[in-house]
Amino acid sequence: MDPFSAQTQEAFTFMLRAADAGNPQLAARLRADGIETVLFGRDGCLDSLGLVTFIVAIETEIEDTRGIAILLADERAMSMTHSPFRTAGRLADYVARRLAEEDCAQQKAPPPEPRG
Repeated sequence: MDPFSAQTQEAFTFMLRAADAGNPQLAARLRADGIETVLFGRDGCLDSLGLVTFIVAIETEIEDTRGIAILLADERAMSMTHSPFRTAGRLADYVARRLAEEDCAQQKAPPPEPRG
């Protein structure tokens, strides 16, 4: 994973933790094949239900770890020319971009109102 940023490596770690929690076979494949793991589509290791389950597990891992609620399977993801769900590398990159967007949005958000 050397060509990827620290953020993409963090995203891949979230993916590994999500797979460890619910799909040991996927976790083993991610560890063996790394970012080259084909997740979905031709030669993919997940069917549609498995992919949805994995995405939800990643979202949960991110929320539990970073306290950020993100939706990965949204209209933007579905409308992309190259699916971010095809390979582990594409998904890690997509997750990293979404996390960066959320971090940026949180920095721009006004502070919460004090409780009275």
